[in-house]
Amino acid sequence: MDIITRINTFLAADAFGVVGASSKPHKYGNKVLRCYQQNNRTVVPVNPVEKEIEGLVCVASVSDLPDHVKSISIITPPQVTEKVVEQAIARGIKHVWMQPGAESPVAVAACEAAGLNVIADGSCLLVVLGYHEH
Repeated sequence: MDIITRINTFLAADAFGVVGASSKPHKYGNKVLRCYQQNNRTVVPVNPVEKEIEGLVCVASVSDLPDHVKSISIITPPQVTEKVVEQAIARGIKHVWMQPGAESPVAVAACEAAGLNVIADGSCLLVVLGYHEH
């Protein structure tokens, strides 16, 4: 699949998880979450500490995501991304978008080996969906 097809397949999902969601508005983990909201998408923040972000109830890990979430955006340091991908594969996630800075060659290889649709080429969800500040 080319990158456009990968992105369109990712965005066709019914619901999305944001791994590395942040309650701090200047952080990308918050901007990606709000970008999904701005585009009227069903989104679940994943954060092991926060209980609620942007009015949405958080889950602690990818393993805790509802069954209907098959696409996740990852905004974590590369070494954390590798652990997130392991959880995603075990959870049955089908689509993984590593935001710029979250990419890891090990994580990408793990996704590809598991047959996941992976986006890790520097494409940014904020650009693709057209994020805007409040």
